[in-house]
Amino acid sequence: MFATLVIIAIVAGFCILAFVLKKSGLPGGLGGSVWVQFYAAGKDSGFSLRDIELLRKLAVKCKLESPSTLFWSQKQLDICIRSVVQSRDFSASNKEEESFLARLYKYRKKLEMETPRLKNGISNSRQISDGQTLRIFKQGAGVFKSEVIKKNQTHLTVVRPSNDKITDVISWEGAKISVYFWREDDAGYVFDSVVEGEVFSHGIPSIQIAHSNSLFRTQKRKSIRVKLHKPAFLYALNDQESSNTIETEPGVKCFLKDLSDTGCSITIGGRGQSDMRLKVQFTLGNTPISMSGTVRSVGYLEQTNRSTLRIEADPLPIEIRNKIQGEVFGLLPDEEKEQPFREMQEAADRITAAFLAPDPPAPIDSDSSYSNSADNSTISTNTDDTLNPFT
Repeated sequence: MFATLVIIAIVAGFCILAFVLKKSGLPGGLGGSVWVQFYAAGKDSGFSLRDIELLRKLAVKCKLESPSTLFWSQKQLDICIRSVVQSRDFSASNKEEESFLARLYKYRKKLEMETPRLKNGISNSRQISDGQTLRIFKQGAGVFKSEVIKKNQTHLTVVRPSNDKITDVISWEGAKISVYFWREDDAGYVFDSVVEGEVFSHGIPSIQIAHSNSLFRTQKRKSIRVKLHKPAFLYALNDQESSNTIETEPGVKCFLKDLSDTGCSITIGGRGQSDMRLKVQFTLGNTPISMSGTVRSVGYLEQTNRSTLRIEADPLPIEIRNKIQGEVFGLLPDEEKEQPFREMQEAADRITAAFLAPDPPAPIDSDSSYSNSADNSTISTNTDDTLNPFT
């Protein structure tokens, strides 16, 4: 009896699906068999029946010639996502729509991460690029920084390793070392090697490291970044403070170098510090974005007295994640102006001009105060991006 009911339920389900598919169609006479393949591909890709039906409607709306391709073609999926983004009412909050869009971006990221460029990585040290930054560990001596100058079939030639905190002269020839590096848009790698000799290359003190055919891939990238050169404002946070609220007063000027849904990189004047709690505020289109997080690493360039801070973001609200991923994948509507930032930029320029004036400063608008009412402390009033706010 139970088996009979199950069979009846399955047959009824197929009848309902057949009716839906019969009513569905695309220009060019595409019929039910196309949509059977579509539903099967959607299930194989991990989507729920509800999401598959929403995607089916999108495929019809976007007039995709081969609807099932959106489950493996980045281009076709982008067409559908862009349609969702452009038809949204950004002035209203729709949790169901945001959730659906987030699932589409999650799948879009999955497709990107499975491309050979990101999935396969490299297998031996001969594939390391010139200019690659290295961290070299020598037992009993410490960790040193270096950079690849050139390579051939037998060894890497790298800048003689250095560590600002170690003043002792280190003998490198014949040393057994471990080499770590982060390959951009890929992952971290580690390999063991031996120093074959100390040389001068292009007039630079260098060492030669024997190649390795065994690289251990670690810390694989979990997000997709987009490179930017966008002005932003920087604010200091308390150790445990996490805030995505939008600041109405300008902070310290900085530049956003890259962005993902898990963090960002910025450049500032002066020497930065690891483990600092910061908030970066910028705009995407006409939407102000606030990202709080922790500085995980710092790259300082002494020649220009500038630092690159790599910030790991705190968990972001779903609407902010969607906005950022829209920027990452180039799916946001084009905007000619970024009004919120421009107004804050003008306010910052007025404050900077008053601060640097040789005569007594001109009066500043009362709403341009930098007093932190939360702890009655004062944040640096200098918005010049060539000065370091952390010293």
